[in-house]
Amino acid sequence: MSIDNCKVPLEKLRWVCDEDQLDFATTAEIPELEGAIGQERALKSIDFGLGMQMNGFNLYLAGETGTGRSSTIKNLLKKRARTEPAPYDWCYVYNFKSPDKPLSLALPAGKGSELAGDMKELLEAVRSVIPKALDSKEYETNKTTLMEGYQEANASLFTKLEKEAEEKGFALQRTFSGLVMVPQKEVREEYDALNDEEKHKIDETGKELTEKFNDVLRVVRENEKATKEMLAQLDRSRGLAAVGPHIDPLKEKYADFPKVIGYLEEVQEDILLNLEDFKEQGQLQPSPLPWLKLPRQEPSFERYAVNVLVDNKDTEGAPVVFEANPTYNNLFGRIEHVMQMGGVATTNFTLVKPGALHRANGGYLIVDAREVLINPFSWDSLKRCIKNSEIKIEDVLEQYRFMAIASLKPEPVPLQAKIIMIGAQWIYYLLFYMEPDYRKLFKVKADFDSHIARTSEIIKDYALFVANHCKDEKLLPFDRSGVAALLEHSARLVEDQHKLSCQFMEISDLIREASYWAGKENSPIVTREFVKRAIEEEVYRNNRIEERIQEMIDEGTIMVDTAGDEVGQINGLSVISLGDYMFGRPSRLTVRVYMGRGGMVNIEREVKLSGPLHDKGVLILTGYLGGKYAHDKPLSFSASICFEQSYEGVEGDSASSTELYALLSALSGVPLKQGIAVTGSVNQLGRVQPIGGVNYKIEGFYAVCKARGLTGEQGVMIPETNVRHLMLKDEVVEAVRAGRFHIWSVSTIDQGIEILTGVPAGERGADGSYPEGTINYLVDKRLREFGESMKKFSRAEQSGGWSNRGTFRQSS
Repeated sequence: MSIDNCKVPLEKLRWVCDEDQLDFATTAEIPELEGAIGQERALKSIDFGLGMQMNGFNLYLAGETGTGRSSTIKNLLKKRARTEPAPYDWCYVYNFKSPDKPLSLALPAGKGSELAGDMKELLEAVRSVIPKALDSKEYETNKTTLMEGYQEANASLFTKLEKEAEEKGFALQRTFSGLVMVPQKEVREEYDALNDEEKHKIDETGKELTEKFNDVLRVVRENEKATKEMLAQLDRSRGLAAVGPHIDPLKEKYADFPKVIGYLEEVQEDILLNLEDFKEQGQLQPSPLPWLKLPRQEPSFERYAVNVLVDNKDTEGAPVVFEANPTYNNLFGRIEHVMQMGGVATTNFTLVKPGALHRANGGYLIVDAREVLINPFSWDSLKRCIKNSEIKIEDVLEQYRFMAIASLKPEPVPLQAKIIMIGAQWIYYLLFYMEPDYRKLFKVKADFDSHIARTSEIIKDYALFVANHCKDEKLLPFDRSGVAALLEHSARLVEDQHKLSCQFMEISDLIREASYWAGKENSPIVTREFVKRAIEEEVYRNNRIEERIQEMIDEGTIMVDTAGDEVGQINGLSVISLGDYMFGRPSRLTVRVYMGRGGMVNIEREVKLSGPLHDKGVLILTGYLGGKYAHDKPLSFSASICFEQSYEGVEGDSASSTELYALLSALSGVPLKQGIAVTGSVNQLGRVQPIGGVNYKIEGFYAVCKARGLTGEQGVMIPETNVRHLMLKDEVVEAVRAGRFHIWSVSTIDQGIEILTGVPAGERGADGSYPEGTINYLVDKRLREFGESMKKFSRAEQSGGWSNRGTFRQSS
């Protein structure tokens, strides 16, 4: 096999955007993007979820941060909400029957504030007309007539009783306890001289008169009660005559709302029962101390106010509410308290405040799933609201207080809103499996992908997306080269020549930064040059650790060979992720083989520095070797595999092919070219499998070779299936173009070992043997020699001819 046949063609090292696809000079002359880029699956799910009006079909928007979940749903809802009617206003009013349970009223948009204004005007009117009605001459005349009639009737009764008592020798006398019937003075003086019969006669007369006196008192009390009722009826008729002309128009205005009519009737009744509160103020209260004049306490008319909880007067279409901080109070409302003298907290229905659910009622509420879950009480209360289709405002901290305080239980408000949660995939599955009610309440999942297929339509949408950002944020427009560079970087983010990134947060940041650098150079447009500079500046801000590692390699502190040949030694490639920055780093991997039955010893595994995927990759090597070379003999060897100068954890199976190449070199004795670094995983059949981070790995080894000096013999060997993922930097592509650096792709271990050694791998013949001089022949021969040697040692041990009964041990 010719080594040149495995070289990756120059045109496959990166995708270059054809600027002729972009039919504009700058993004300033193209329209804005309508909708989202790609995400067809998610958009269909959203359309379905928003269209389903049944309870429980709420939405969960799942995906990675920056994929446009929030902006997409906000834009869609903004357009959809315009075509929908504005929802009802919601008000809380005083409950005259149960003051601690305010009543909720629903009114068409704008009518809530109208009702509040009407009630304010009504209160002002009745406070003006009632005192006048109660101070009128006609009212005073009627009241005087009733009182005089009451007094005349009482006087007539007492006069008649006193006359009869006087005729019988008795009289009414006032005492501390009231009026009593007593004998006259003469009768009292002669009483002791009378005989028993006469005394008894006088006593009976007293009892008879006392009974008549009590009958008179009963009649007086009945007259008093009747008079009070007549006075109350007089007040009521006068109050009704004053209030009626003002409250009857309101009943006609709100005739279509029975609950409002019922409330107005209760208001009218309460006013008529409390007419004294409406009399002229400013009078002095009676005081127990003659010199202290207390002003009359002003009555409160707060119970006649209307608390407009949600006012949709200025709302166009259905409301769309995004609650960034979904605490319990922010979501479901709260009941505020006022501290009075003495530290007493009081409240009333006017202190009931709305939450995001109230404002979104009749529309859409958007919340962040993680924020809802980490805020106490929010998730459980949200579930109850959705299940019961009502919003209940409660004081959730009441059960945790040492002392109870005055509170309210407002009437729940019916809930008709679509709830949309935005969160990561892992939160979705956590809720799906761990929360029993979740599947009933959020039946629609909209899955946002992190990358999309690159098509001509998507490329045009990307240009429109750039135009959007430039216009919305007043950035410099991009020309075609700038948009093309942005598209190429998008493909690099997903490491795929045929796809583009949906991480629009990163794309948006790059647009802003490129505009900034263009502005620094006083350029009116953003070109490819400024996009590249923005990328380079971001790298420079974050690659301090990468530079320190490169310095250590240059100094020889970290040992990496880029020239010469070595047996059992090879350069593996890994990716280091620091969160905000990723880079590739070459690592020396060594293998030593020796006679024994221990198999392969993974030193990283023995010291617990490797993860399960890396351990799996090493164990696969045993399966490969057994299937390849153990058809006619047992595998009788031991080998130790180690990443040299590796002091942190190792994870992933991308080094398994690298370890196998080093193992084959150690077994065959054929040296490997140190100027070639290798990456790729392998299966038990010897096929090389794709890996991640291929661009970072290639560029990491290229940086080391460049620092040491490019010889034209250096390069990187990658799996053939990773060729489509290549989006290398221009510098690396130019080095390959000039022949100073190379990139090979292989699909099997046999291809890779030929590139690394320059020796044919060799194919097994019909007799099961390999051609002499090939790598497989040498490995097979070495393994056979190990097996025969082990057989001899076993015989010698059994016959007692082998005195050294120790075992081979790995030493460090």
